[in-house]
Amino acid sequence: MSVAAHTQVTGLFLCRSRLSKCAMISLYLVRPLRSCSSVWRHRALSELVCKFAVGNCQTSRLWFSTISHGLVRNMDEILRKTVAPLPSYETRDKFPPPPESHSVEFMNFYRSLEPEQRVEFLERLSEEYGVDHKSVSELAAKLLETQLRDVATILQVEDRLRYSLTPRYRQLLSHISRIGGGVKFLVDFRADVIQITSSKASDSPHLRDLNGALKGLLSEWFSVGLLKLERITWQSPCALLQKISQYEAVHPVRNWMDIQRRVGPYRRCYAFTHASMPGEPLVVLHVALTEEISNNIQSIVRDLATVDAEEDASKIHAAIFYSISSTQPGLQGVELGNYLIKRVVRELQSEFPHMSQFSSLSPIPGFTSWLQGTLGPSRKVEGRGGAGVTELLSECEWREVEEVAGVGPGPPAMEALRRLLATGDWSRSERLTRALEPALMRLCAWYLYGEKRRGYAINPVANFHLQNGATMWRLNWQADASPRGLANSCGIMVNYRYFLSETAANSATYLQNKTVSASDQAASSQSKTRDFNCCQSPTHPVYRMKQTMHHIPSTFASSFAGCQRR
Repeated sequence: MSVAAHTQVTGLFLCRSRLSKCAMISLYLVRPLRSCSSVWRHRALSELVCKFAVGNCQTSRLWFSTISHGLVRNMDEILRKTVAPLPSYETRDKFPPPPESHSVEFMNFYRSLEPEQRVEFLERLSEEYGVDHKSVSELAAKLLETQLRDVATILQVEDRLRYSLTPRYRQLLSHISRIGGGVKFLVDFRADVIQITSSKASDSPHLRDLNGALKGLLSEWFSVGLLKLERITWQSPCALLQKISQYEAVHPVRNWMDIQRRVGPYRRCYAFTHASMPGEPLVVLHVALTEEISNNIQSIVRDLATVDAEEDASKIHAAIFYSISSTQPGLQGVELGNYLIKRVVRELQSEFPHMSQFSSLSPIPGFTSWLQGTLGPSRKVEGRGGAGVTELLSECEWREVEEVAGVGPGPPAMEALRRLLATGDWSRSERLTRALEPALMRLCAWYLYGEKRRGYAINPVANFHLQNGATMWRLNWQADASPRGLANSCGIMVNYRYFLSETAANSATYLQNKTVSASDQAASSQSKTRDFNCCQSPTHPVYRMKQTMHHIPSTFASSFAGCQRR
């Protein structure tokens, strides 16, 4: 950069700093200057900016308003040009498509916007180019008037009403999908909409409607019949293997040798791909082929078996789904993982006809956070109705915590336990590990089985597998000893078993009746749940756990009778 250019840029940033100190100028008005400063190159413009900057705030505010209005004007021009009016009902199938250049121009303009500018652009698109509410109201009134007419007339008015409910921007989205890279653009486009609505950057109901329209279109374009199932091997393209490594969200890949093992003998890796997004895995499933259902992840991802070993089919009786990752945030809510598991099961049954056991080995994200919240400082030691949070553990268990941590009973012990859980230090003490095992397993069983949101499992992984029709089968102590496993779930993992003859019924029961399918494989049906006699408040988590445990099958009621130690 030349000295003159450097001086101009420095002057601009000094001016911007001075402008931003004006109490009358909001951060929203300063942003256009920030986003446009990279394109200001001319001395005359630089001097003009500085001249306005040293003036009063009123002048500066007017100048910024001009910049903001200029950006809005550009947005409006692009939208008017690229979002065509909805054709009339009579010409809807005959109306010629707009030039492809309009879709390309829309895509390029959107990509050029800064994140905060995209919020405004999306709000304008969704609010001003959505449904024609006046037309909908008129047709709705007409439909009421025709209720006594013949069926053909009623159906025609209903069809017109249905068509009028189509947002104007839907045509643009459909046209974009037909050009090269258009589908990928729309997937990323929806990812932005999801991010904006979830982060509360905008509370526009029209944006939520735009998200729904995008989801509907993407669900059609990514229906299972249009997806290709690919088995990923060491002979797959290097770029694809690299993406598989990058997208692995459950158990991060350490190096190339690690990914080679994960696609080698006694392992399978499958992905769904789409013709409109070549070379881009949409959802990835990692499978371990074992003799029995695995009870810890170390035996799978840390297995040092040679990558050129020959598989012995006689030793393969179980398929363990140990990682499933969705790679595209814009496809959130589009059902892919469920279909991938079902397709993979059919592939494995074809390859290994004698295989009869299908199960996940799943993490339990959120358990430690939930437990920390239950023990949190915002909760009093004596809870509602006299129910103490300390009763989440038995007296014996609390005594162990107090002795190992060297603290007194009550709040000090609770704070010590919270600290131990936060750091994972408890796992380094054999005595504390042994003392906390029954309590943590018991609480984890409650978290998975009893904690609900709108009647469904609050844990997202549990909700996913239960919706698929799996059975909550077994908790596994010390199943993930990695720092991440300890931080997420105190090292506990869970198997969700897929009994193929029961999955359809289980899925329907869970979705319709919100009933969780859990196994009863333990030899003893006697519950080993602690008796929380002091917990009388029906709203207290301990009381709810006590009541719910009576209805949990023995594997989860005891939390350890059917659970396996590493």
